[in-house]
Amino acid sequence: MERPTISVLINNYNYGRFVAQAIDSALSQQASNVEIIVVDDGSSDQSRSVLERYGSQVKVLFQENQGQAAAMNAAVRLSSGDILCFLDADDWWAPGKLSATAAAFRSNPQASLVYHRLQPTQNDGSPAFKPIPRTLCSGNLSTRLARSAGWWPFPMTSAIAVRRSAWDVAGDIPEQFRLSADAWLTGIYPFLGGVVALPDPLGFYRIHNNNWYRPADDAAMLRKRMAHWQATVEATNRFLSAHDLAGRLHLTDHYPYRVASARLEGADTRTRFRLALEGLFFAGEPNLLRRTRDALRTARDLPRLGQDVGLSESAG
Repeated sequence: MERPTISVLINNYNYGRFVAQAIDSALSQQASNVEIIVVDDGSSDQSRSVLERYGSQVKVLFQENQGQAAAMNAAVRLSSGDILCFLDADDWWAPGKLSATAAAFRSNPQASLVYHRLQPTQNDGSPAFKPIPRTLCSGNLSTRLARSAGWWPFPMTSAIAVRRSAWDVAGDIPEQFRLSADAWLTGIYPFLGGVVALPDPLGFYRIHNNNWYRPADDAAMLRKRMAHWQATVEATNRFLSAHDLAGRLHLTDHYPYRVASARLEGADTRTRFRLALEGLFFAGEPNLLRRTRDALRTARDLPRLGQDVGLSESAG
């Protein structure tokens, strides 16, 4: 049997109601030499019975709950493809996703990561809003990331594919990334090779209560994001140092972190003006119009220092 060229790696935790759609979307791809691997990370719902229906079509590993990074690492260890394509069990792909991804890697031999937009959807599959990320970034992003503390309009897990040779250099995703393991992929791989962005929405991102992506954050979620950003900066710097790669990240360059802090504490006029100015020149957002709009909205919407910031503490 010919060795698979593409490995589809699905991580699942208690998404028995969604995982079949994810697997079916992988089985219906317009690509050859594809293997599908699902790692179930200790689900307690009906996931096992759903997964067992697929028989030999899908390779399945059931493990005790260890978090998203551990599930993705386990999937890679079971795989043999040259291209590793990640898919969250609550999302699904358009039929042309794998063929477009493989073509992008063939055309860009120095690329370590290929991604595309995702169409956010409601639980019933209807579109929620415009495809994300809005701004696309291609080429050598390492300089940009060094200036933005690693932040860029990055894709989420189900849009990401990496070259196995780059994975072999990067190693396993640190298991501290129990959630949002895509932060490791989008933070490290631009330092290992080029990035290719495909403009079409080749996948669907389901919006529901377990997502990080939400229209508004409460205080607890802001703190959770800030802790995650700080941990990601620290993990990236450890990686860059261990691999003798140039550049180090500084949390003071992380504009969303600074804005989140100001939202929690409130801002005086001077802080409001400074953050607006920093936003105008933030390296993480390449699109000038979007950067300007976001900077002005930040200056306008930040709560005043010493006043109730109006954020509840009841995070999901």
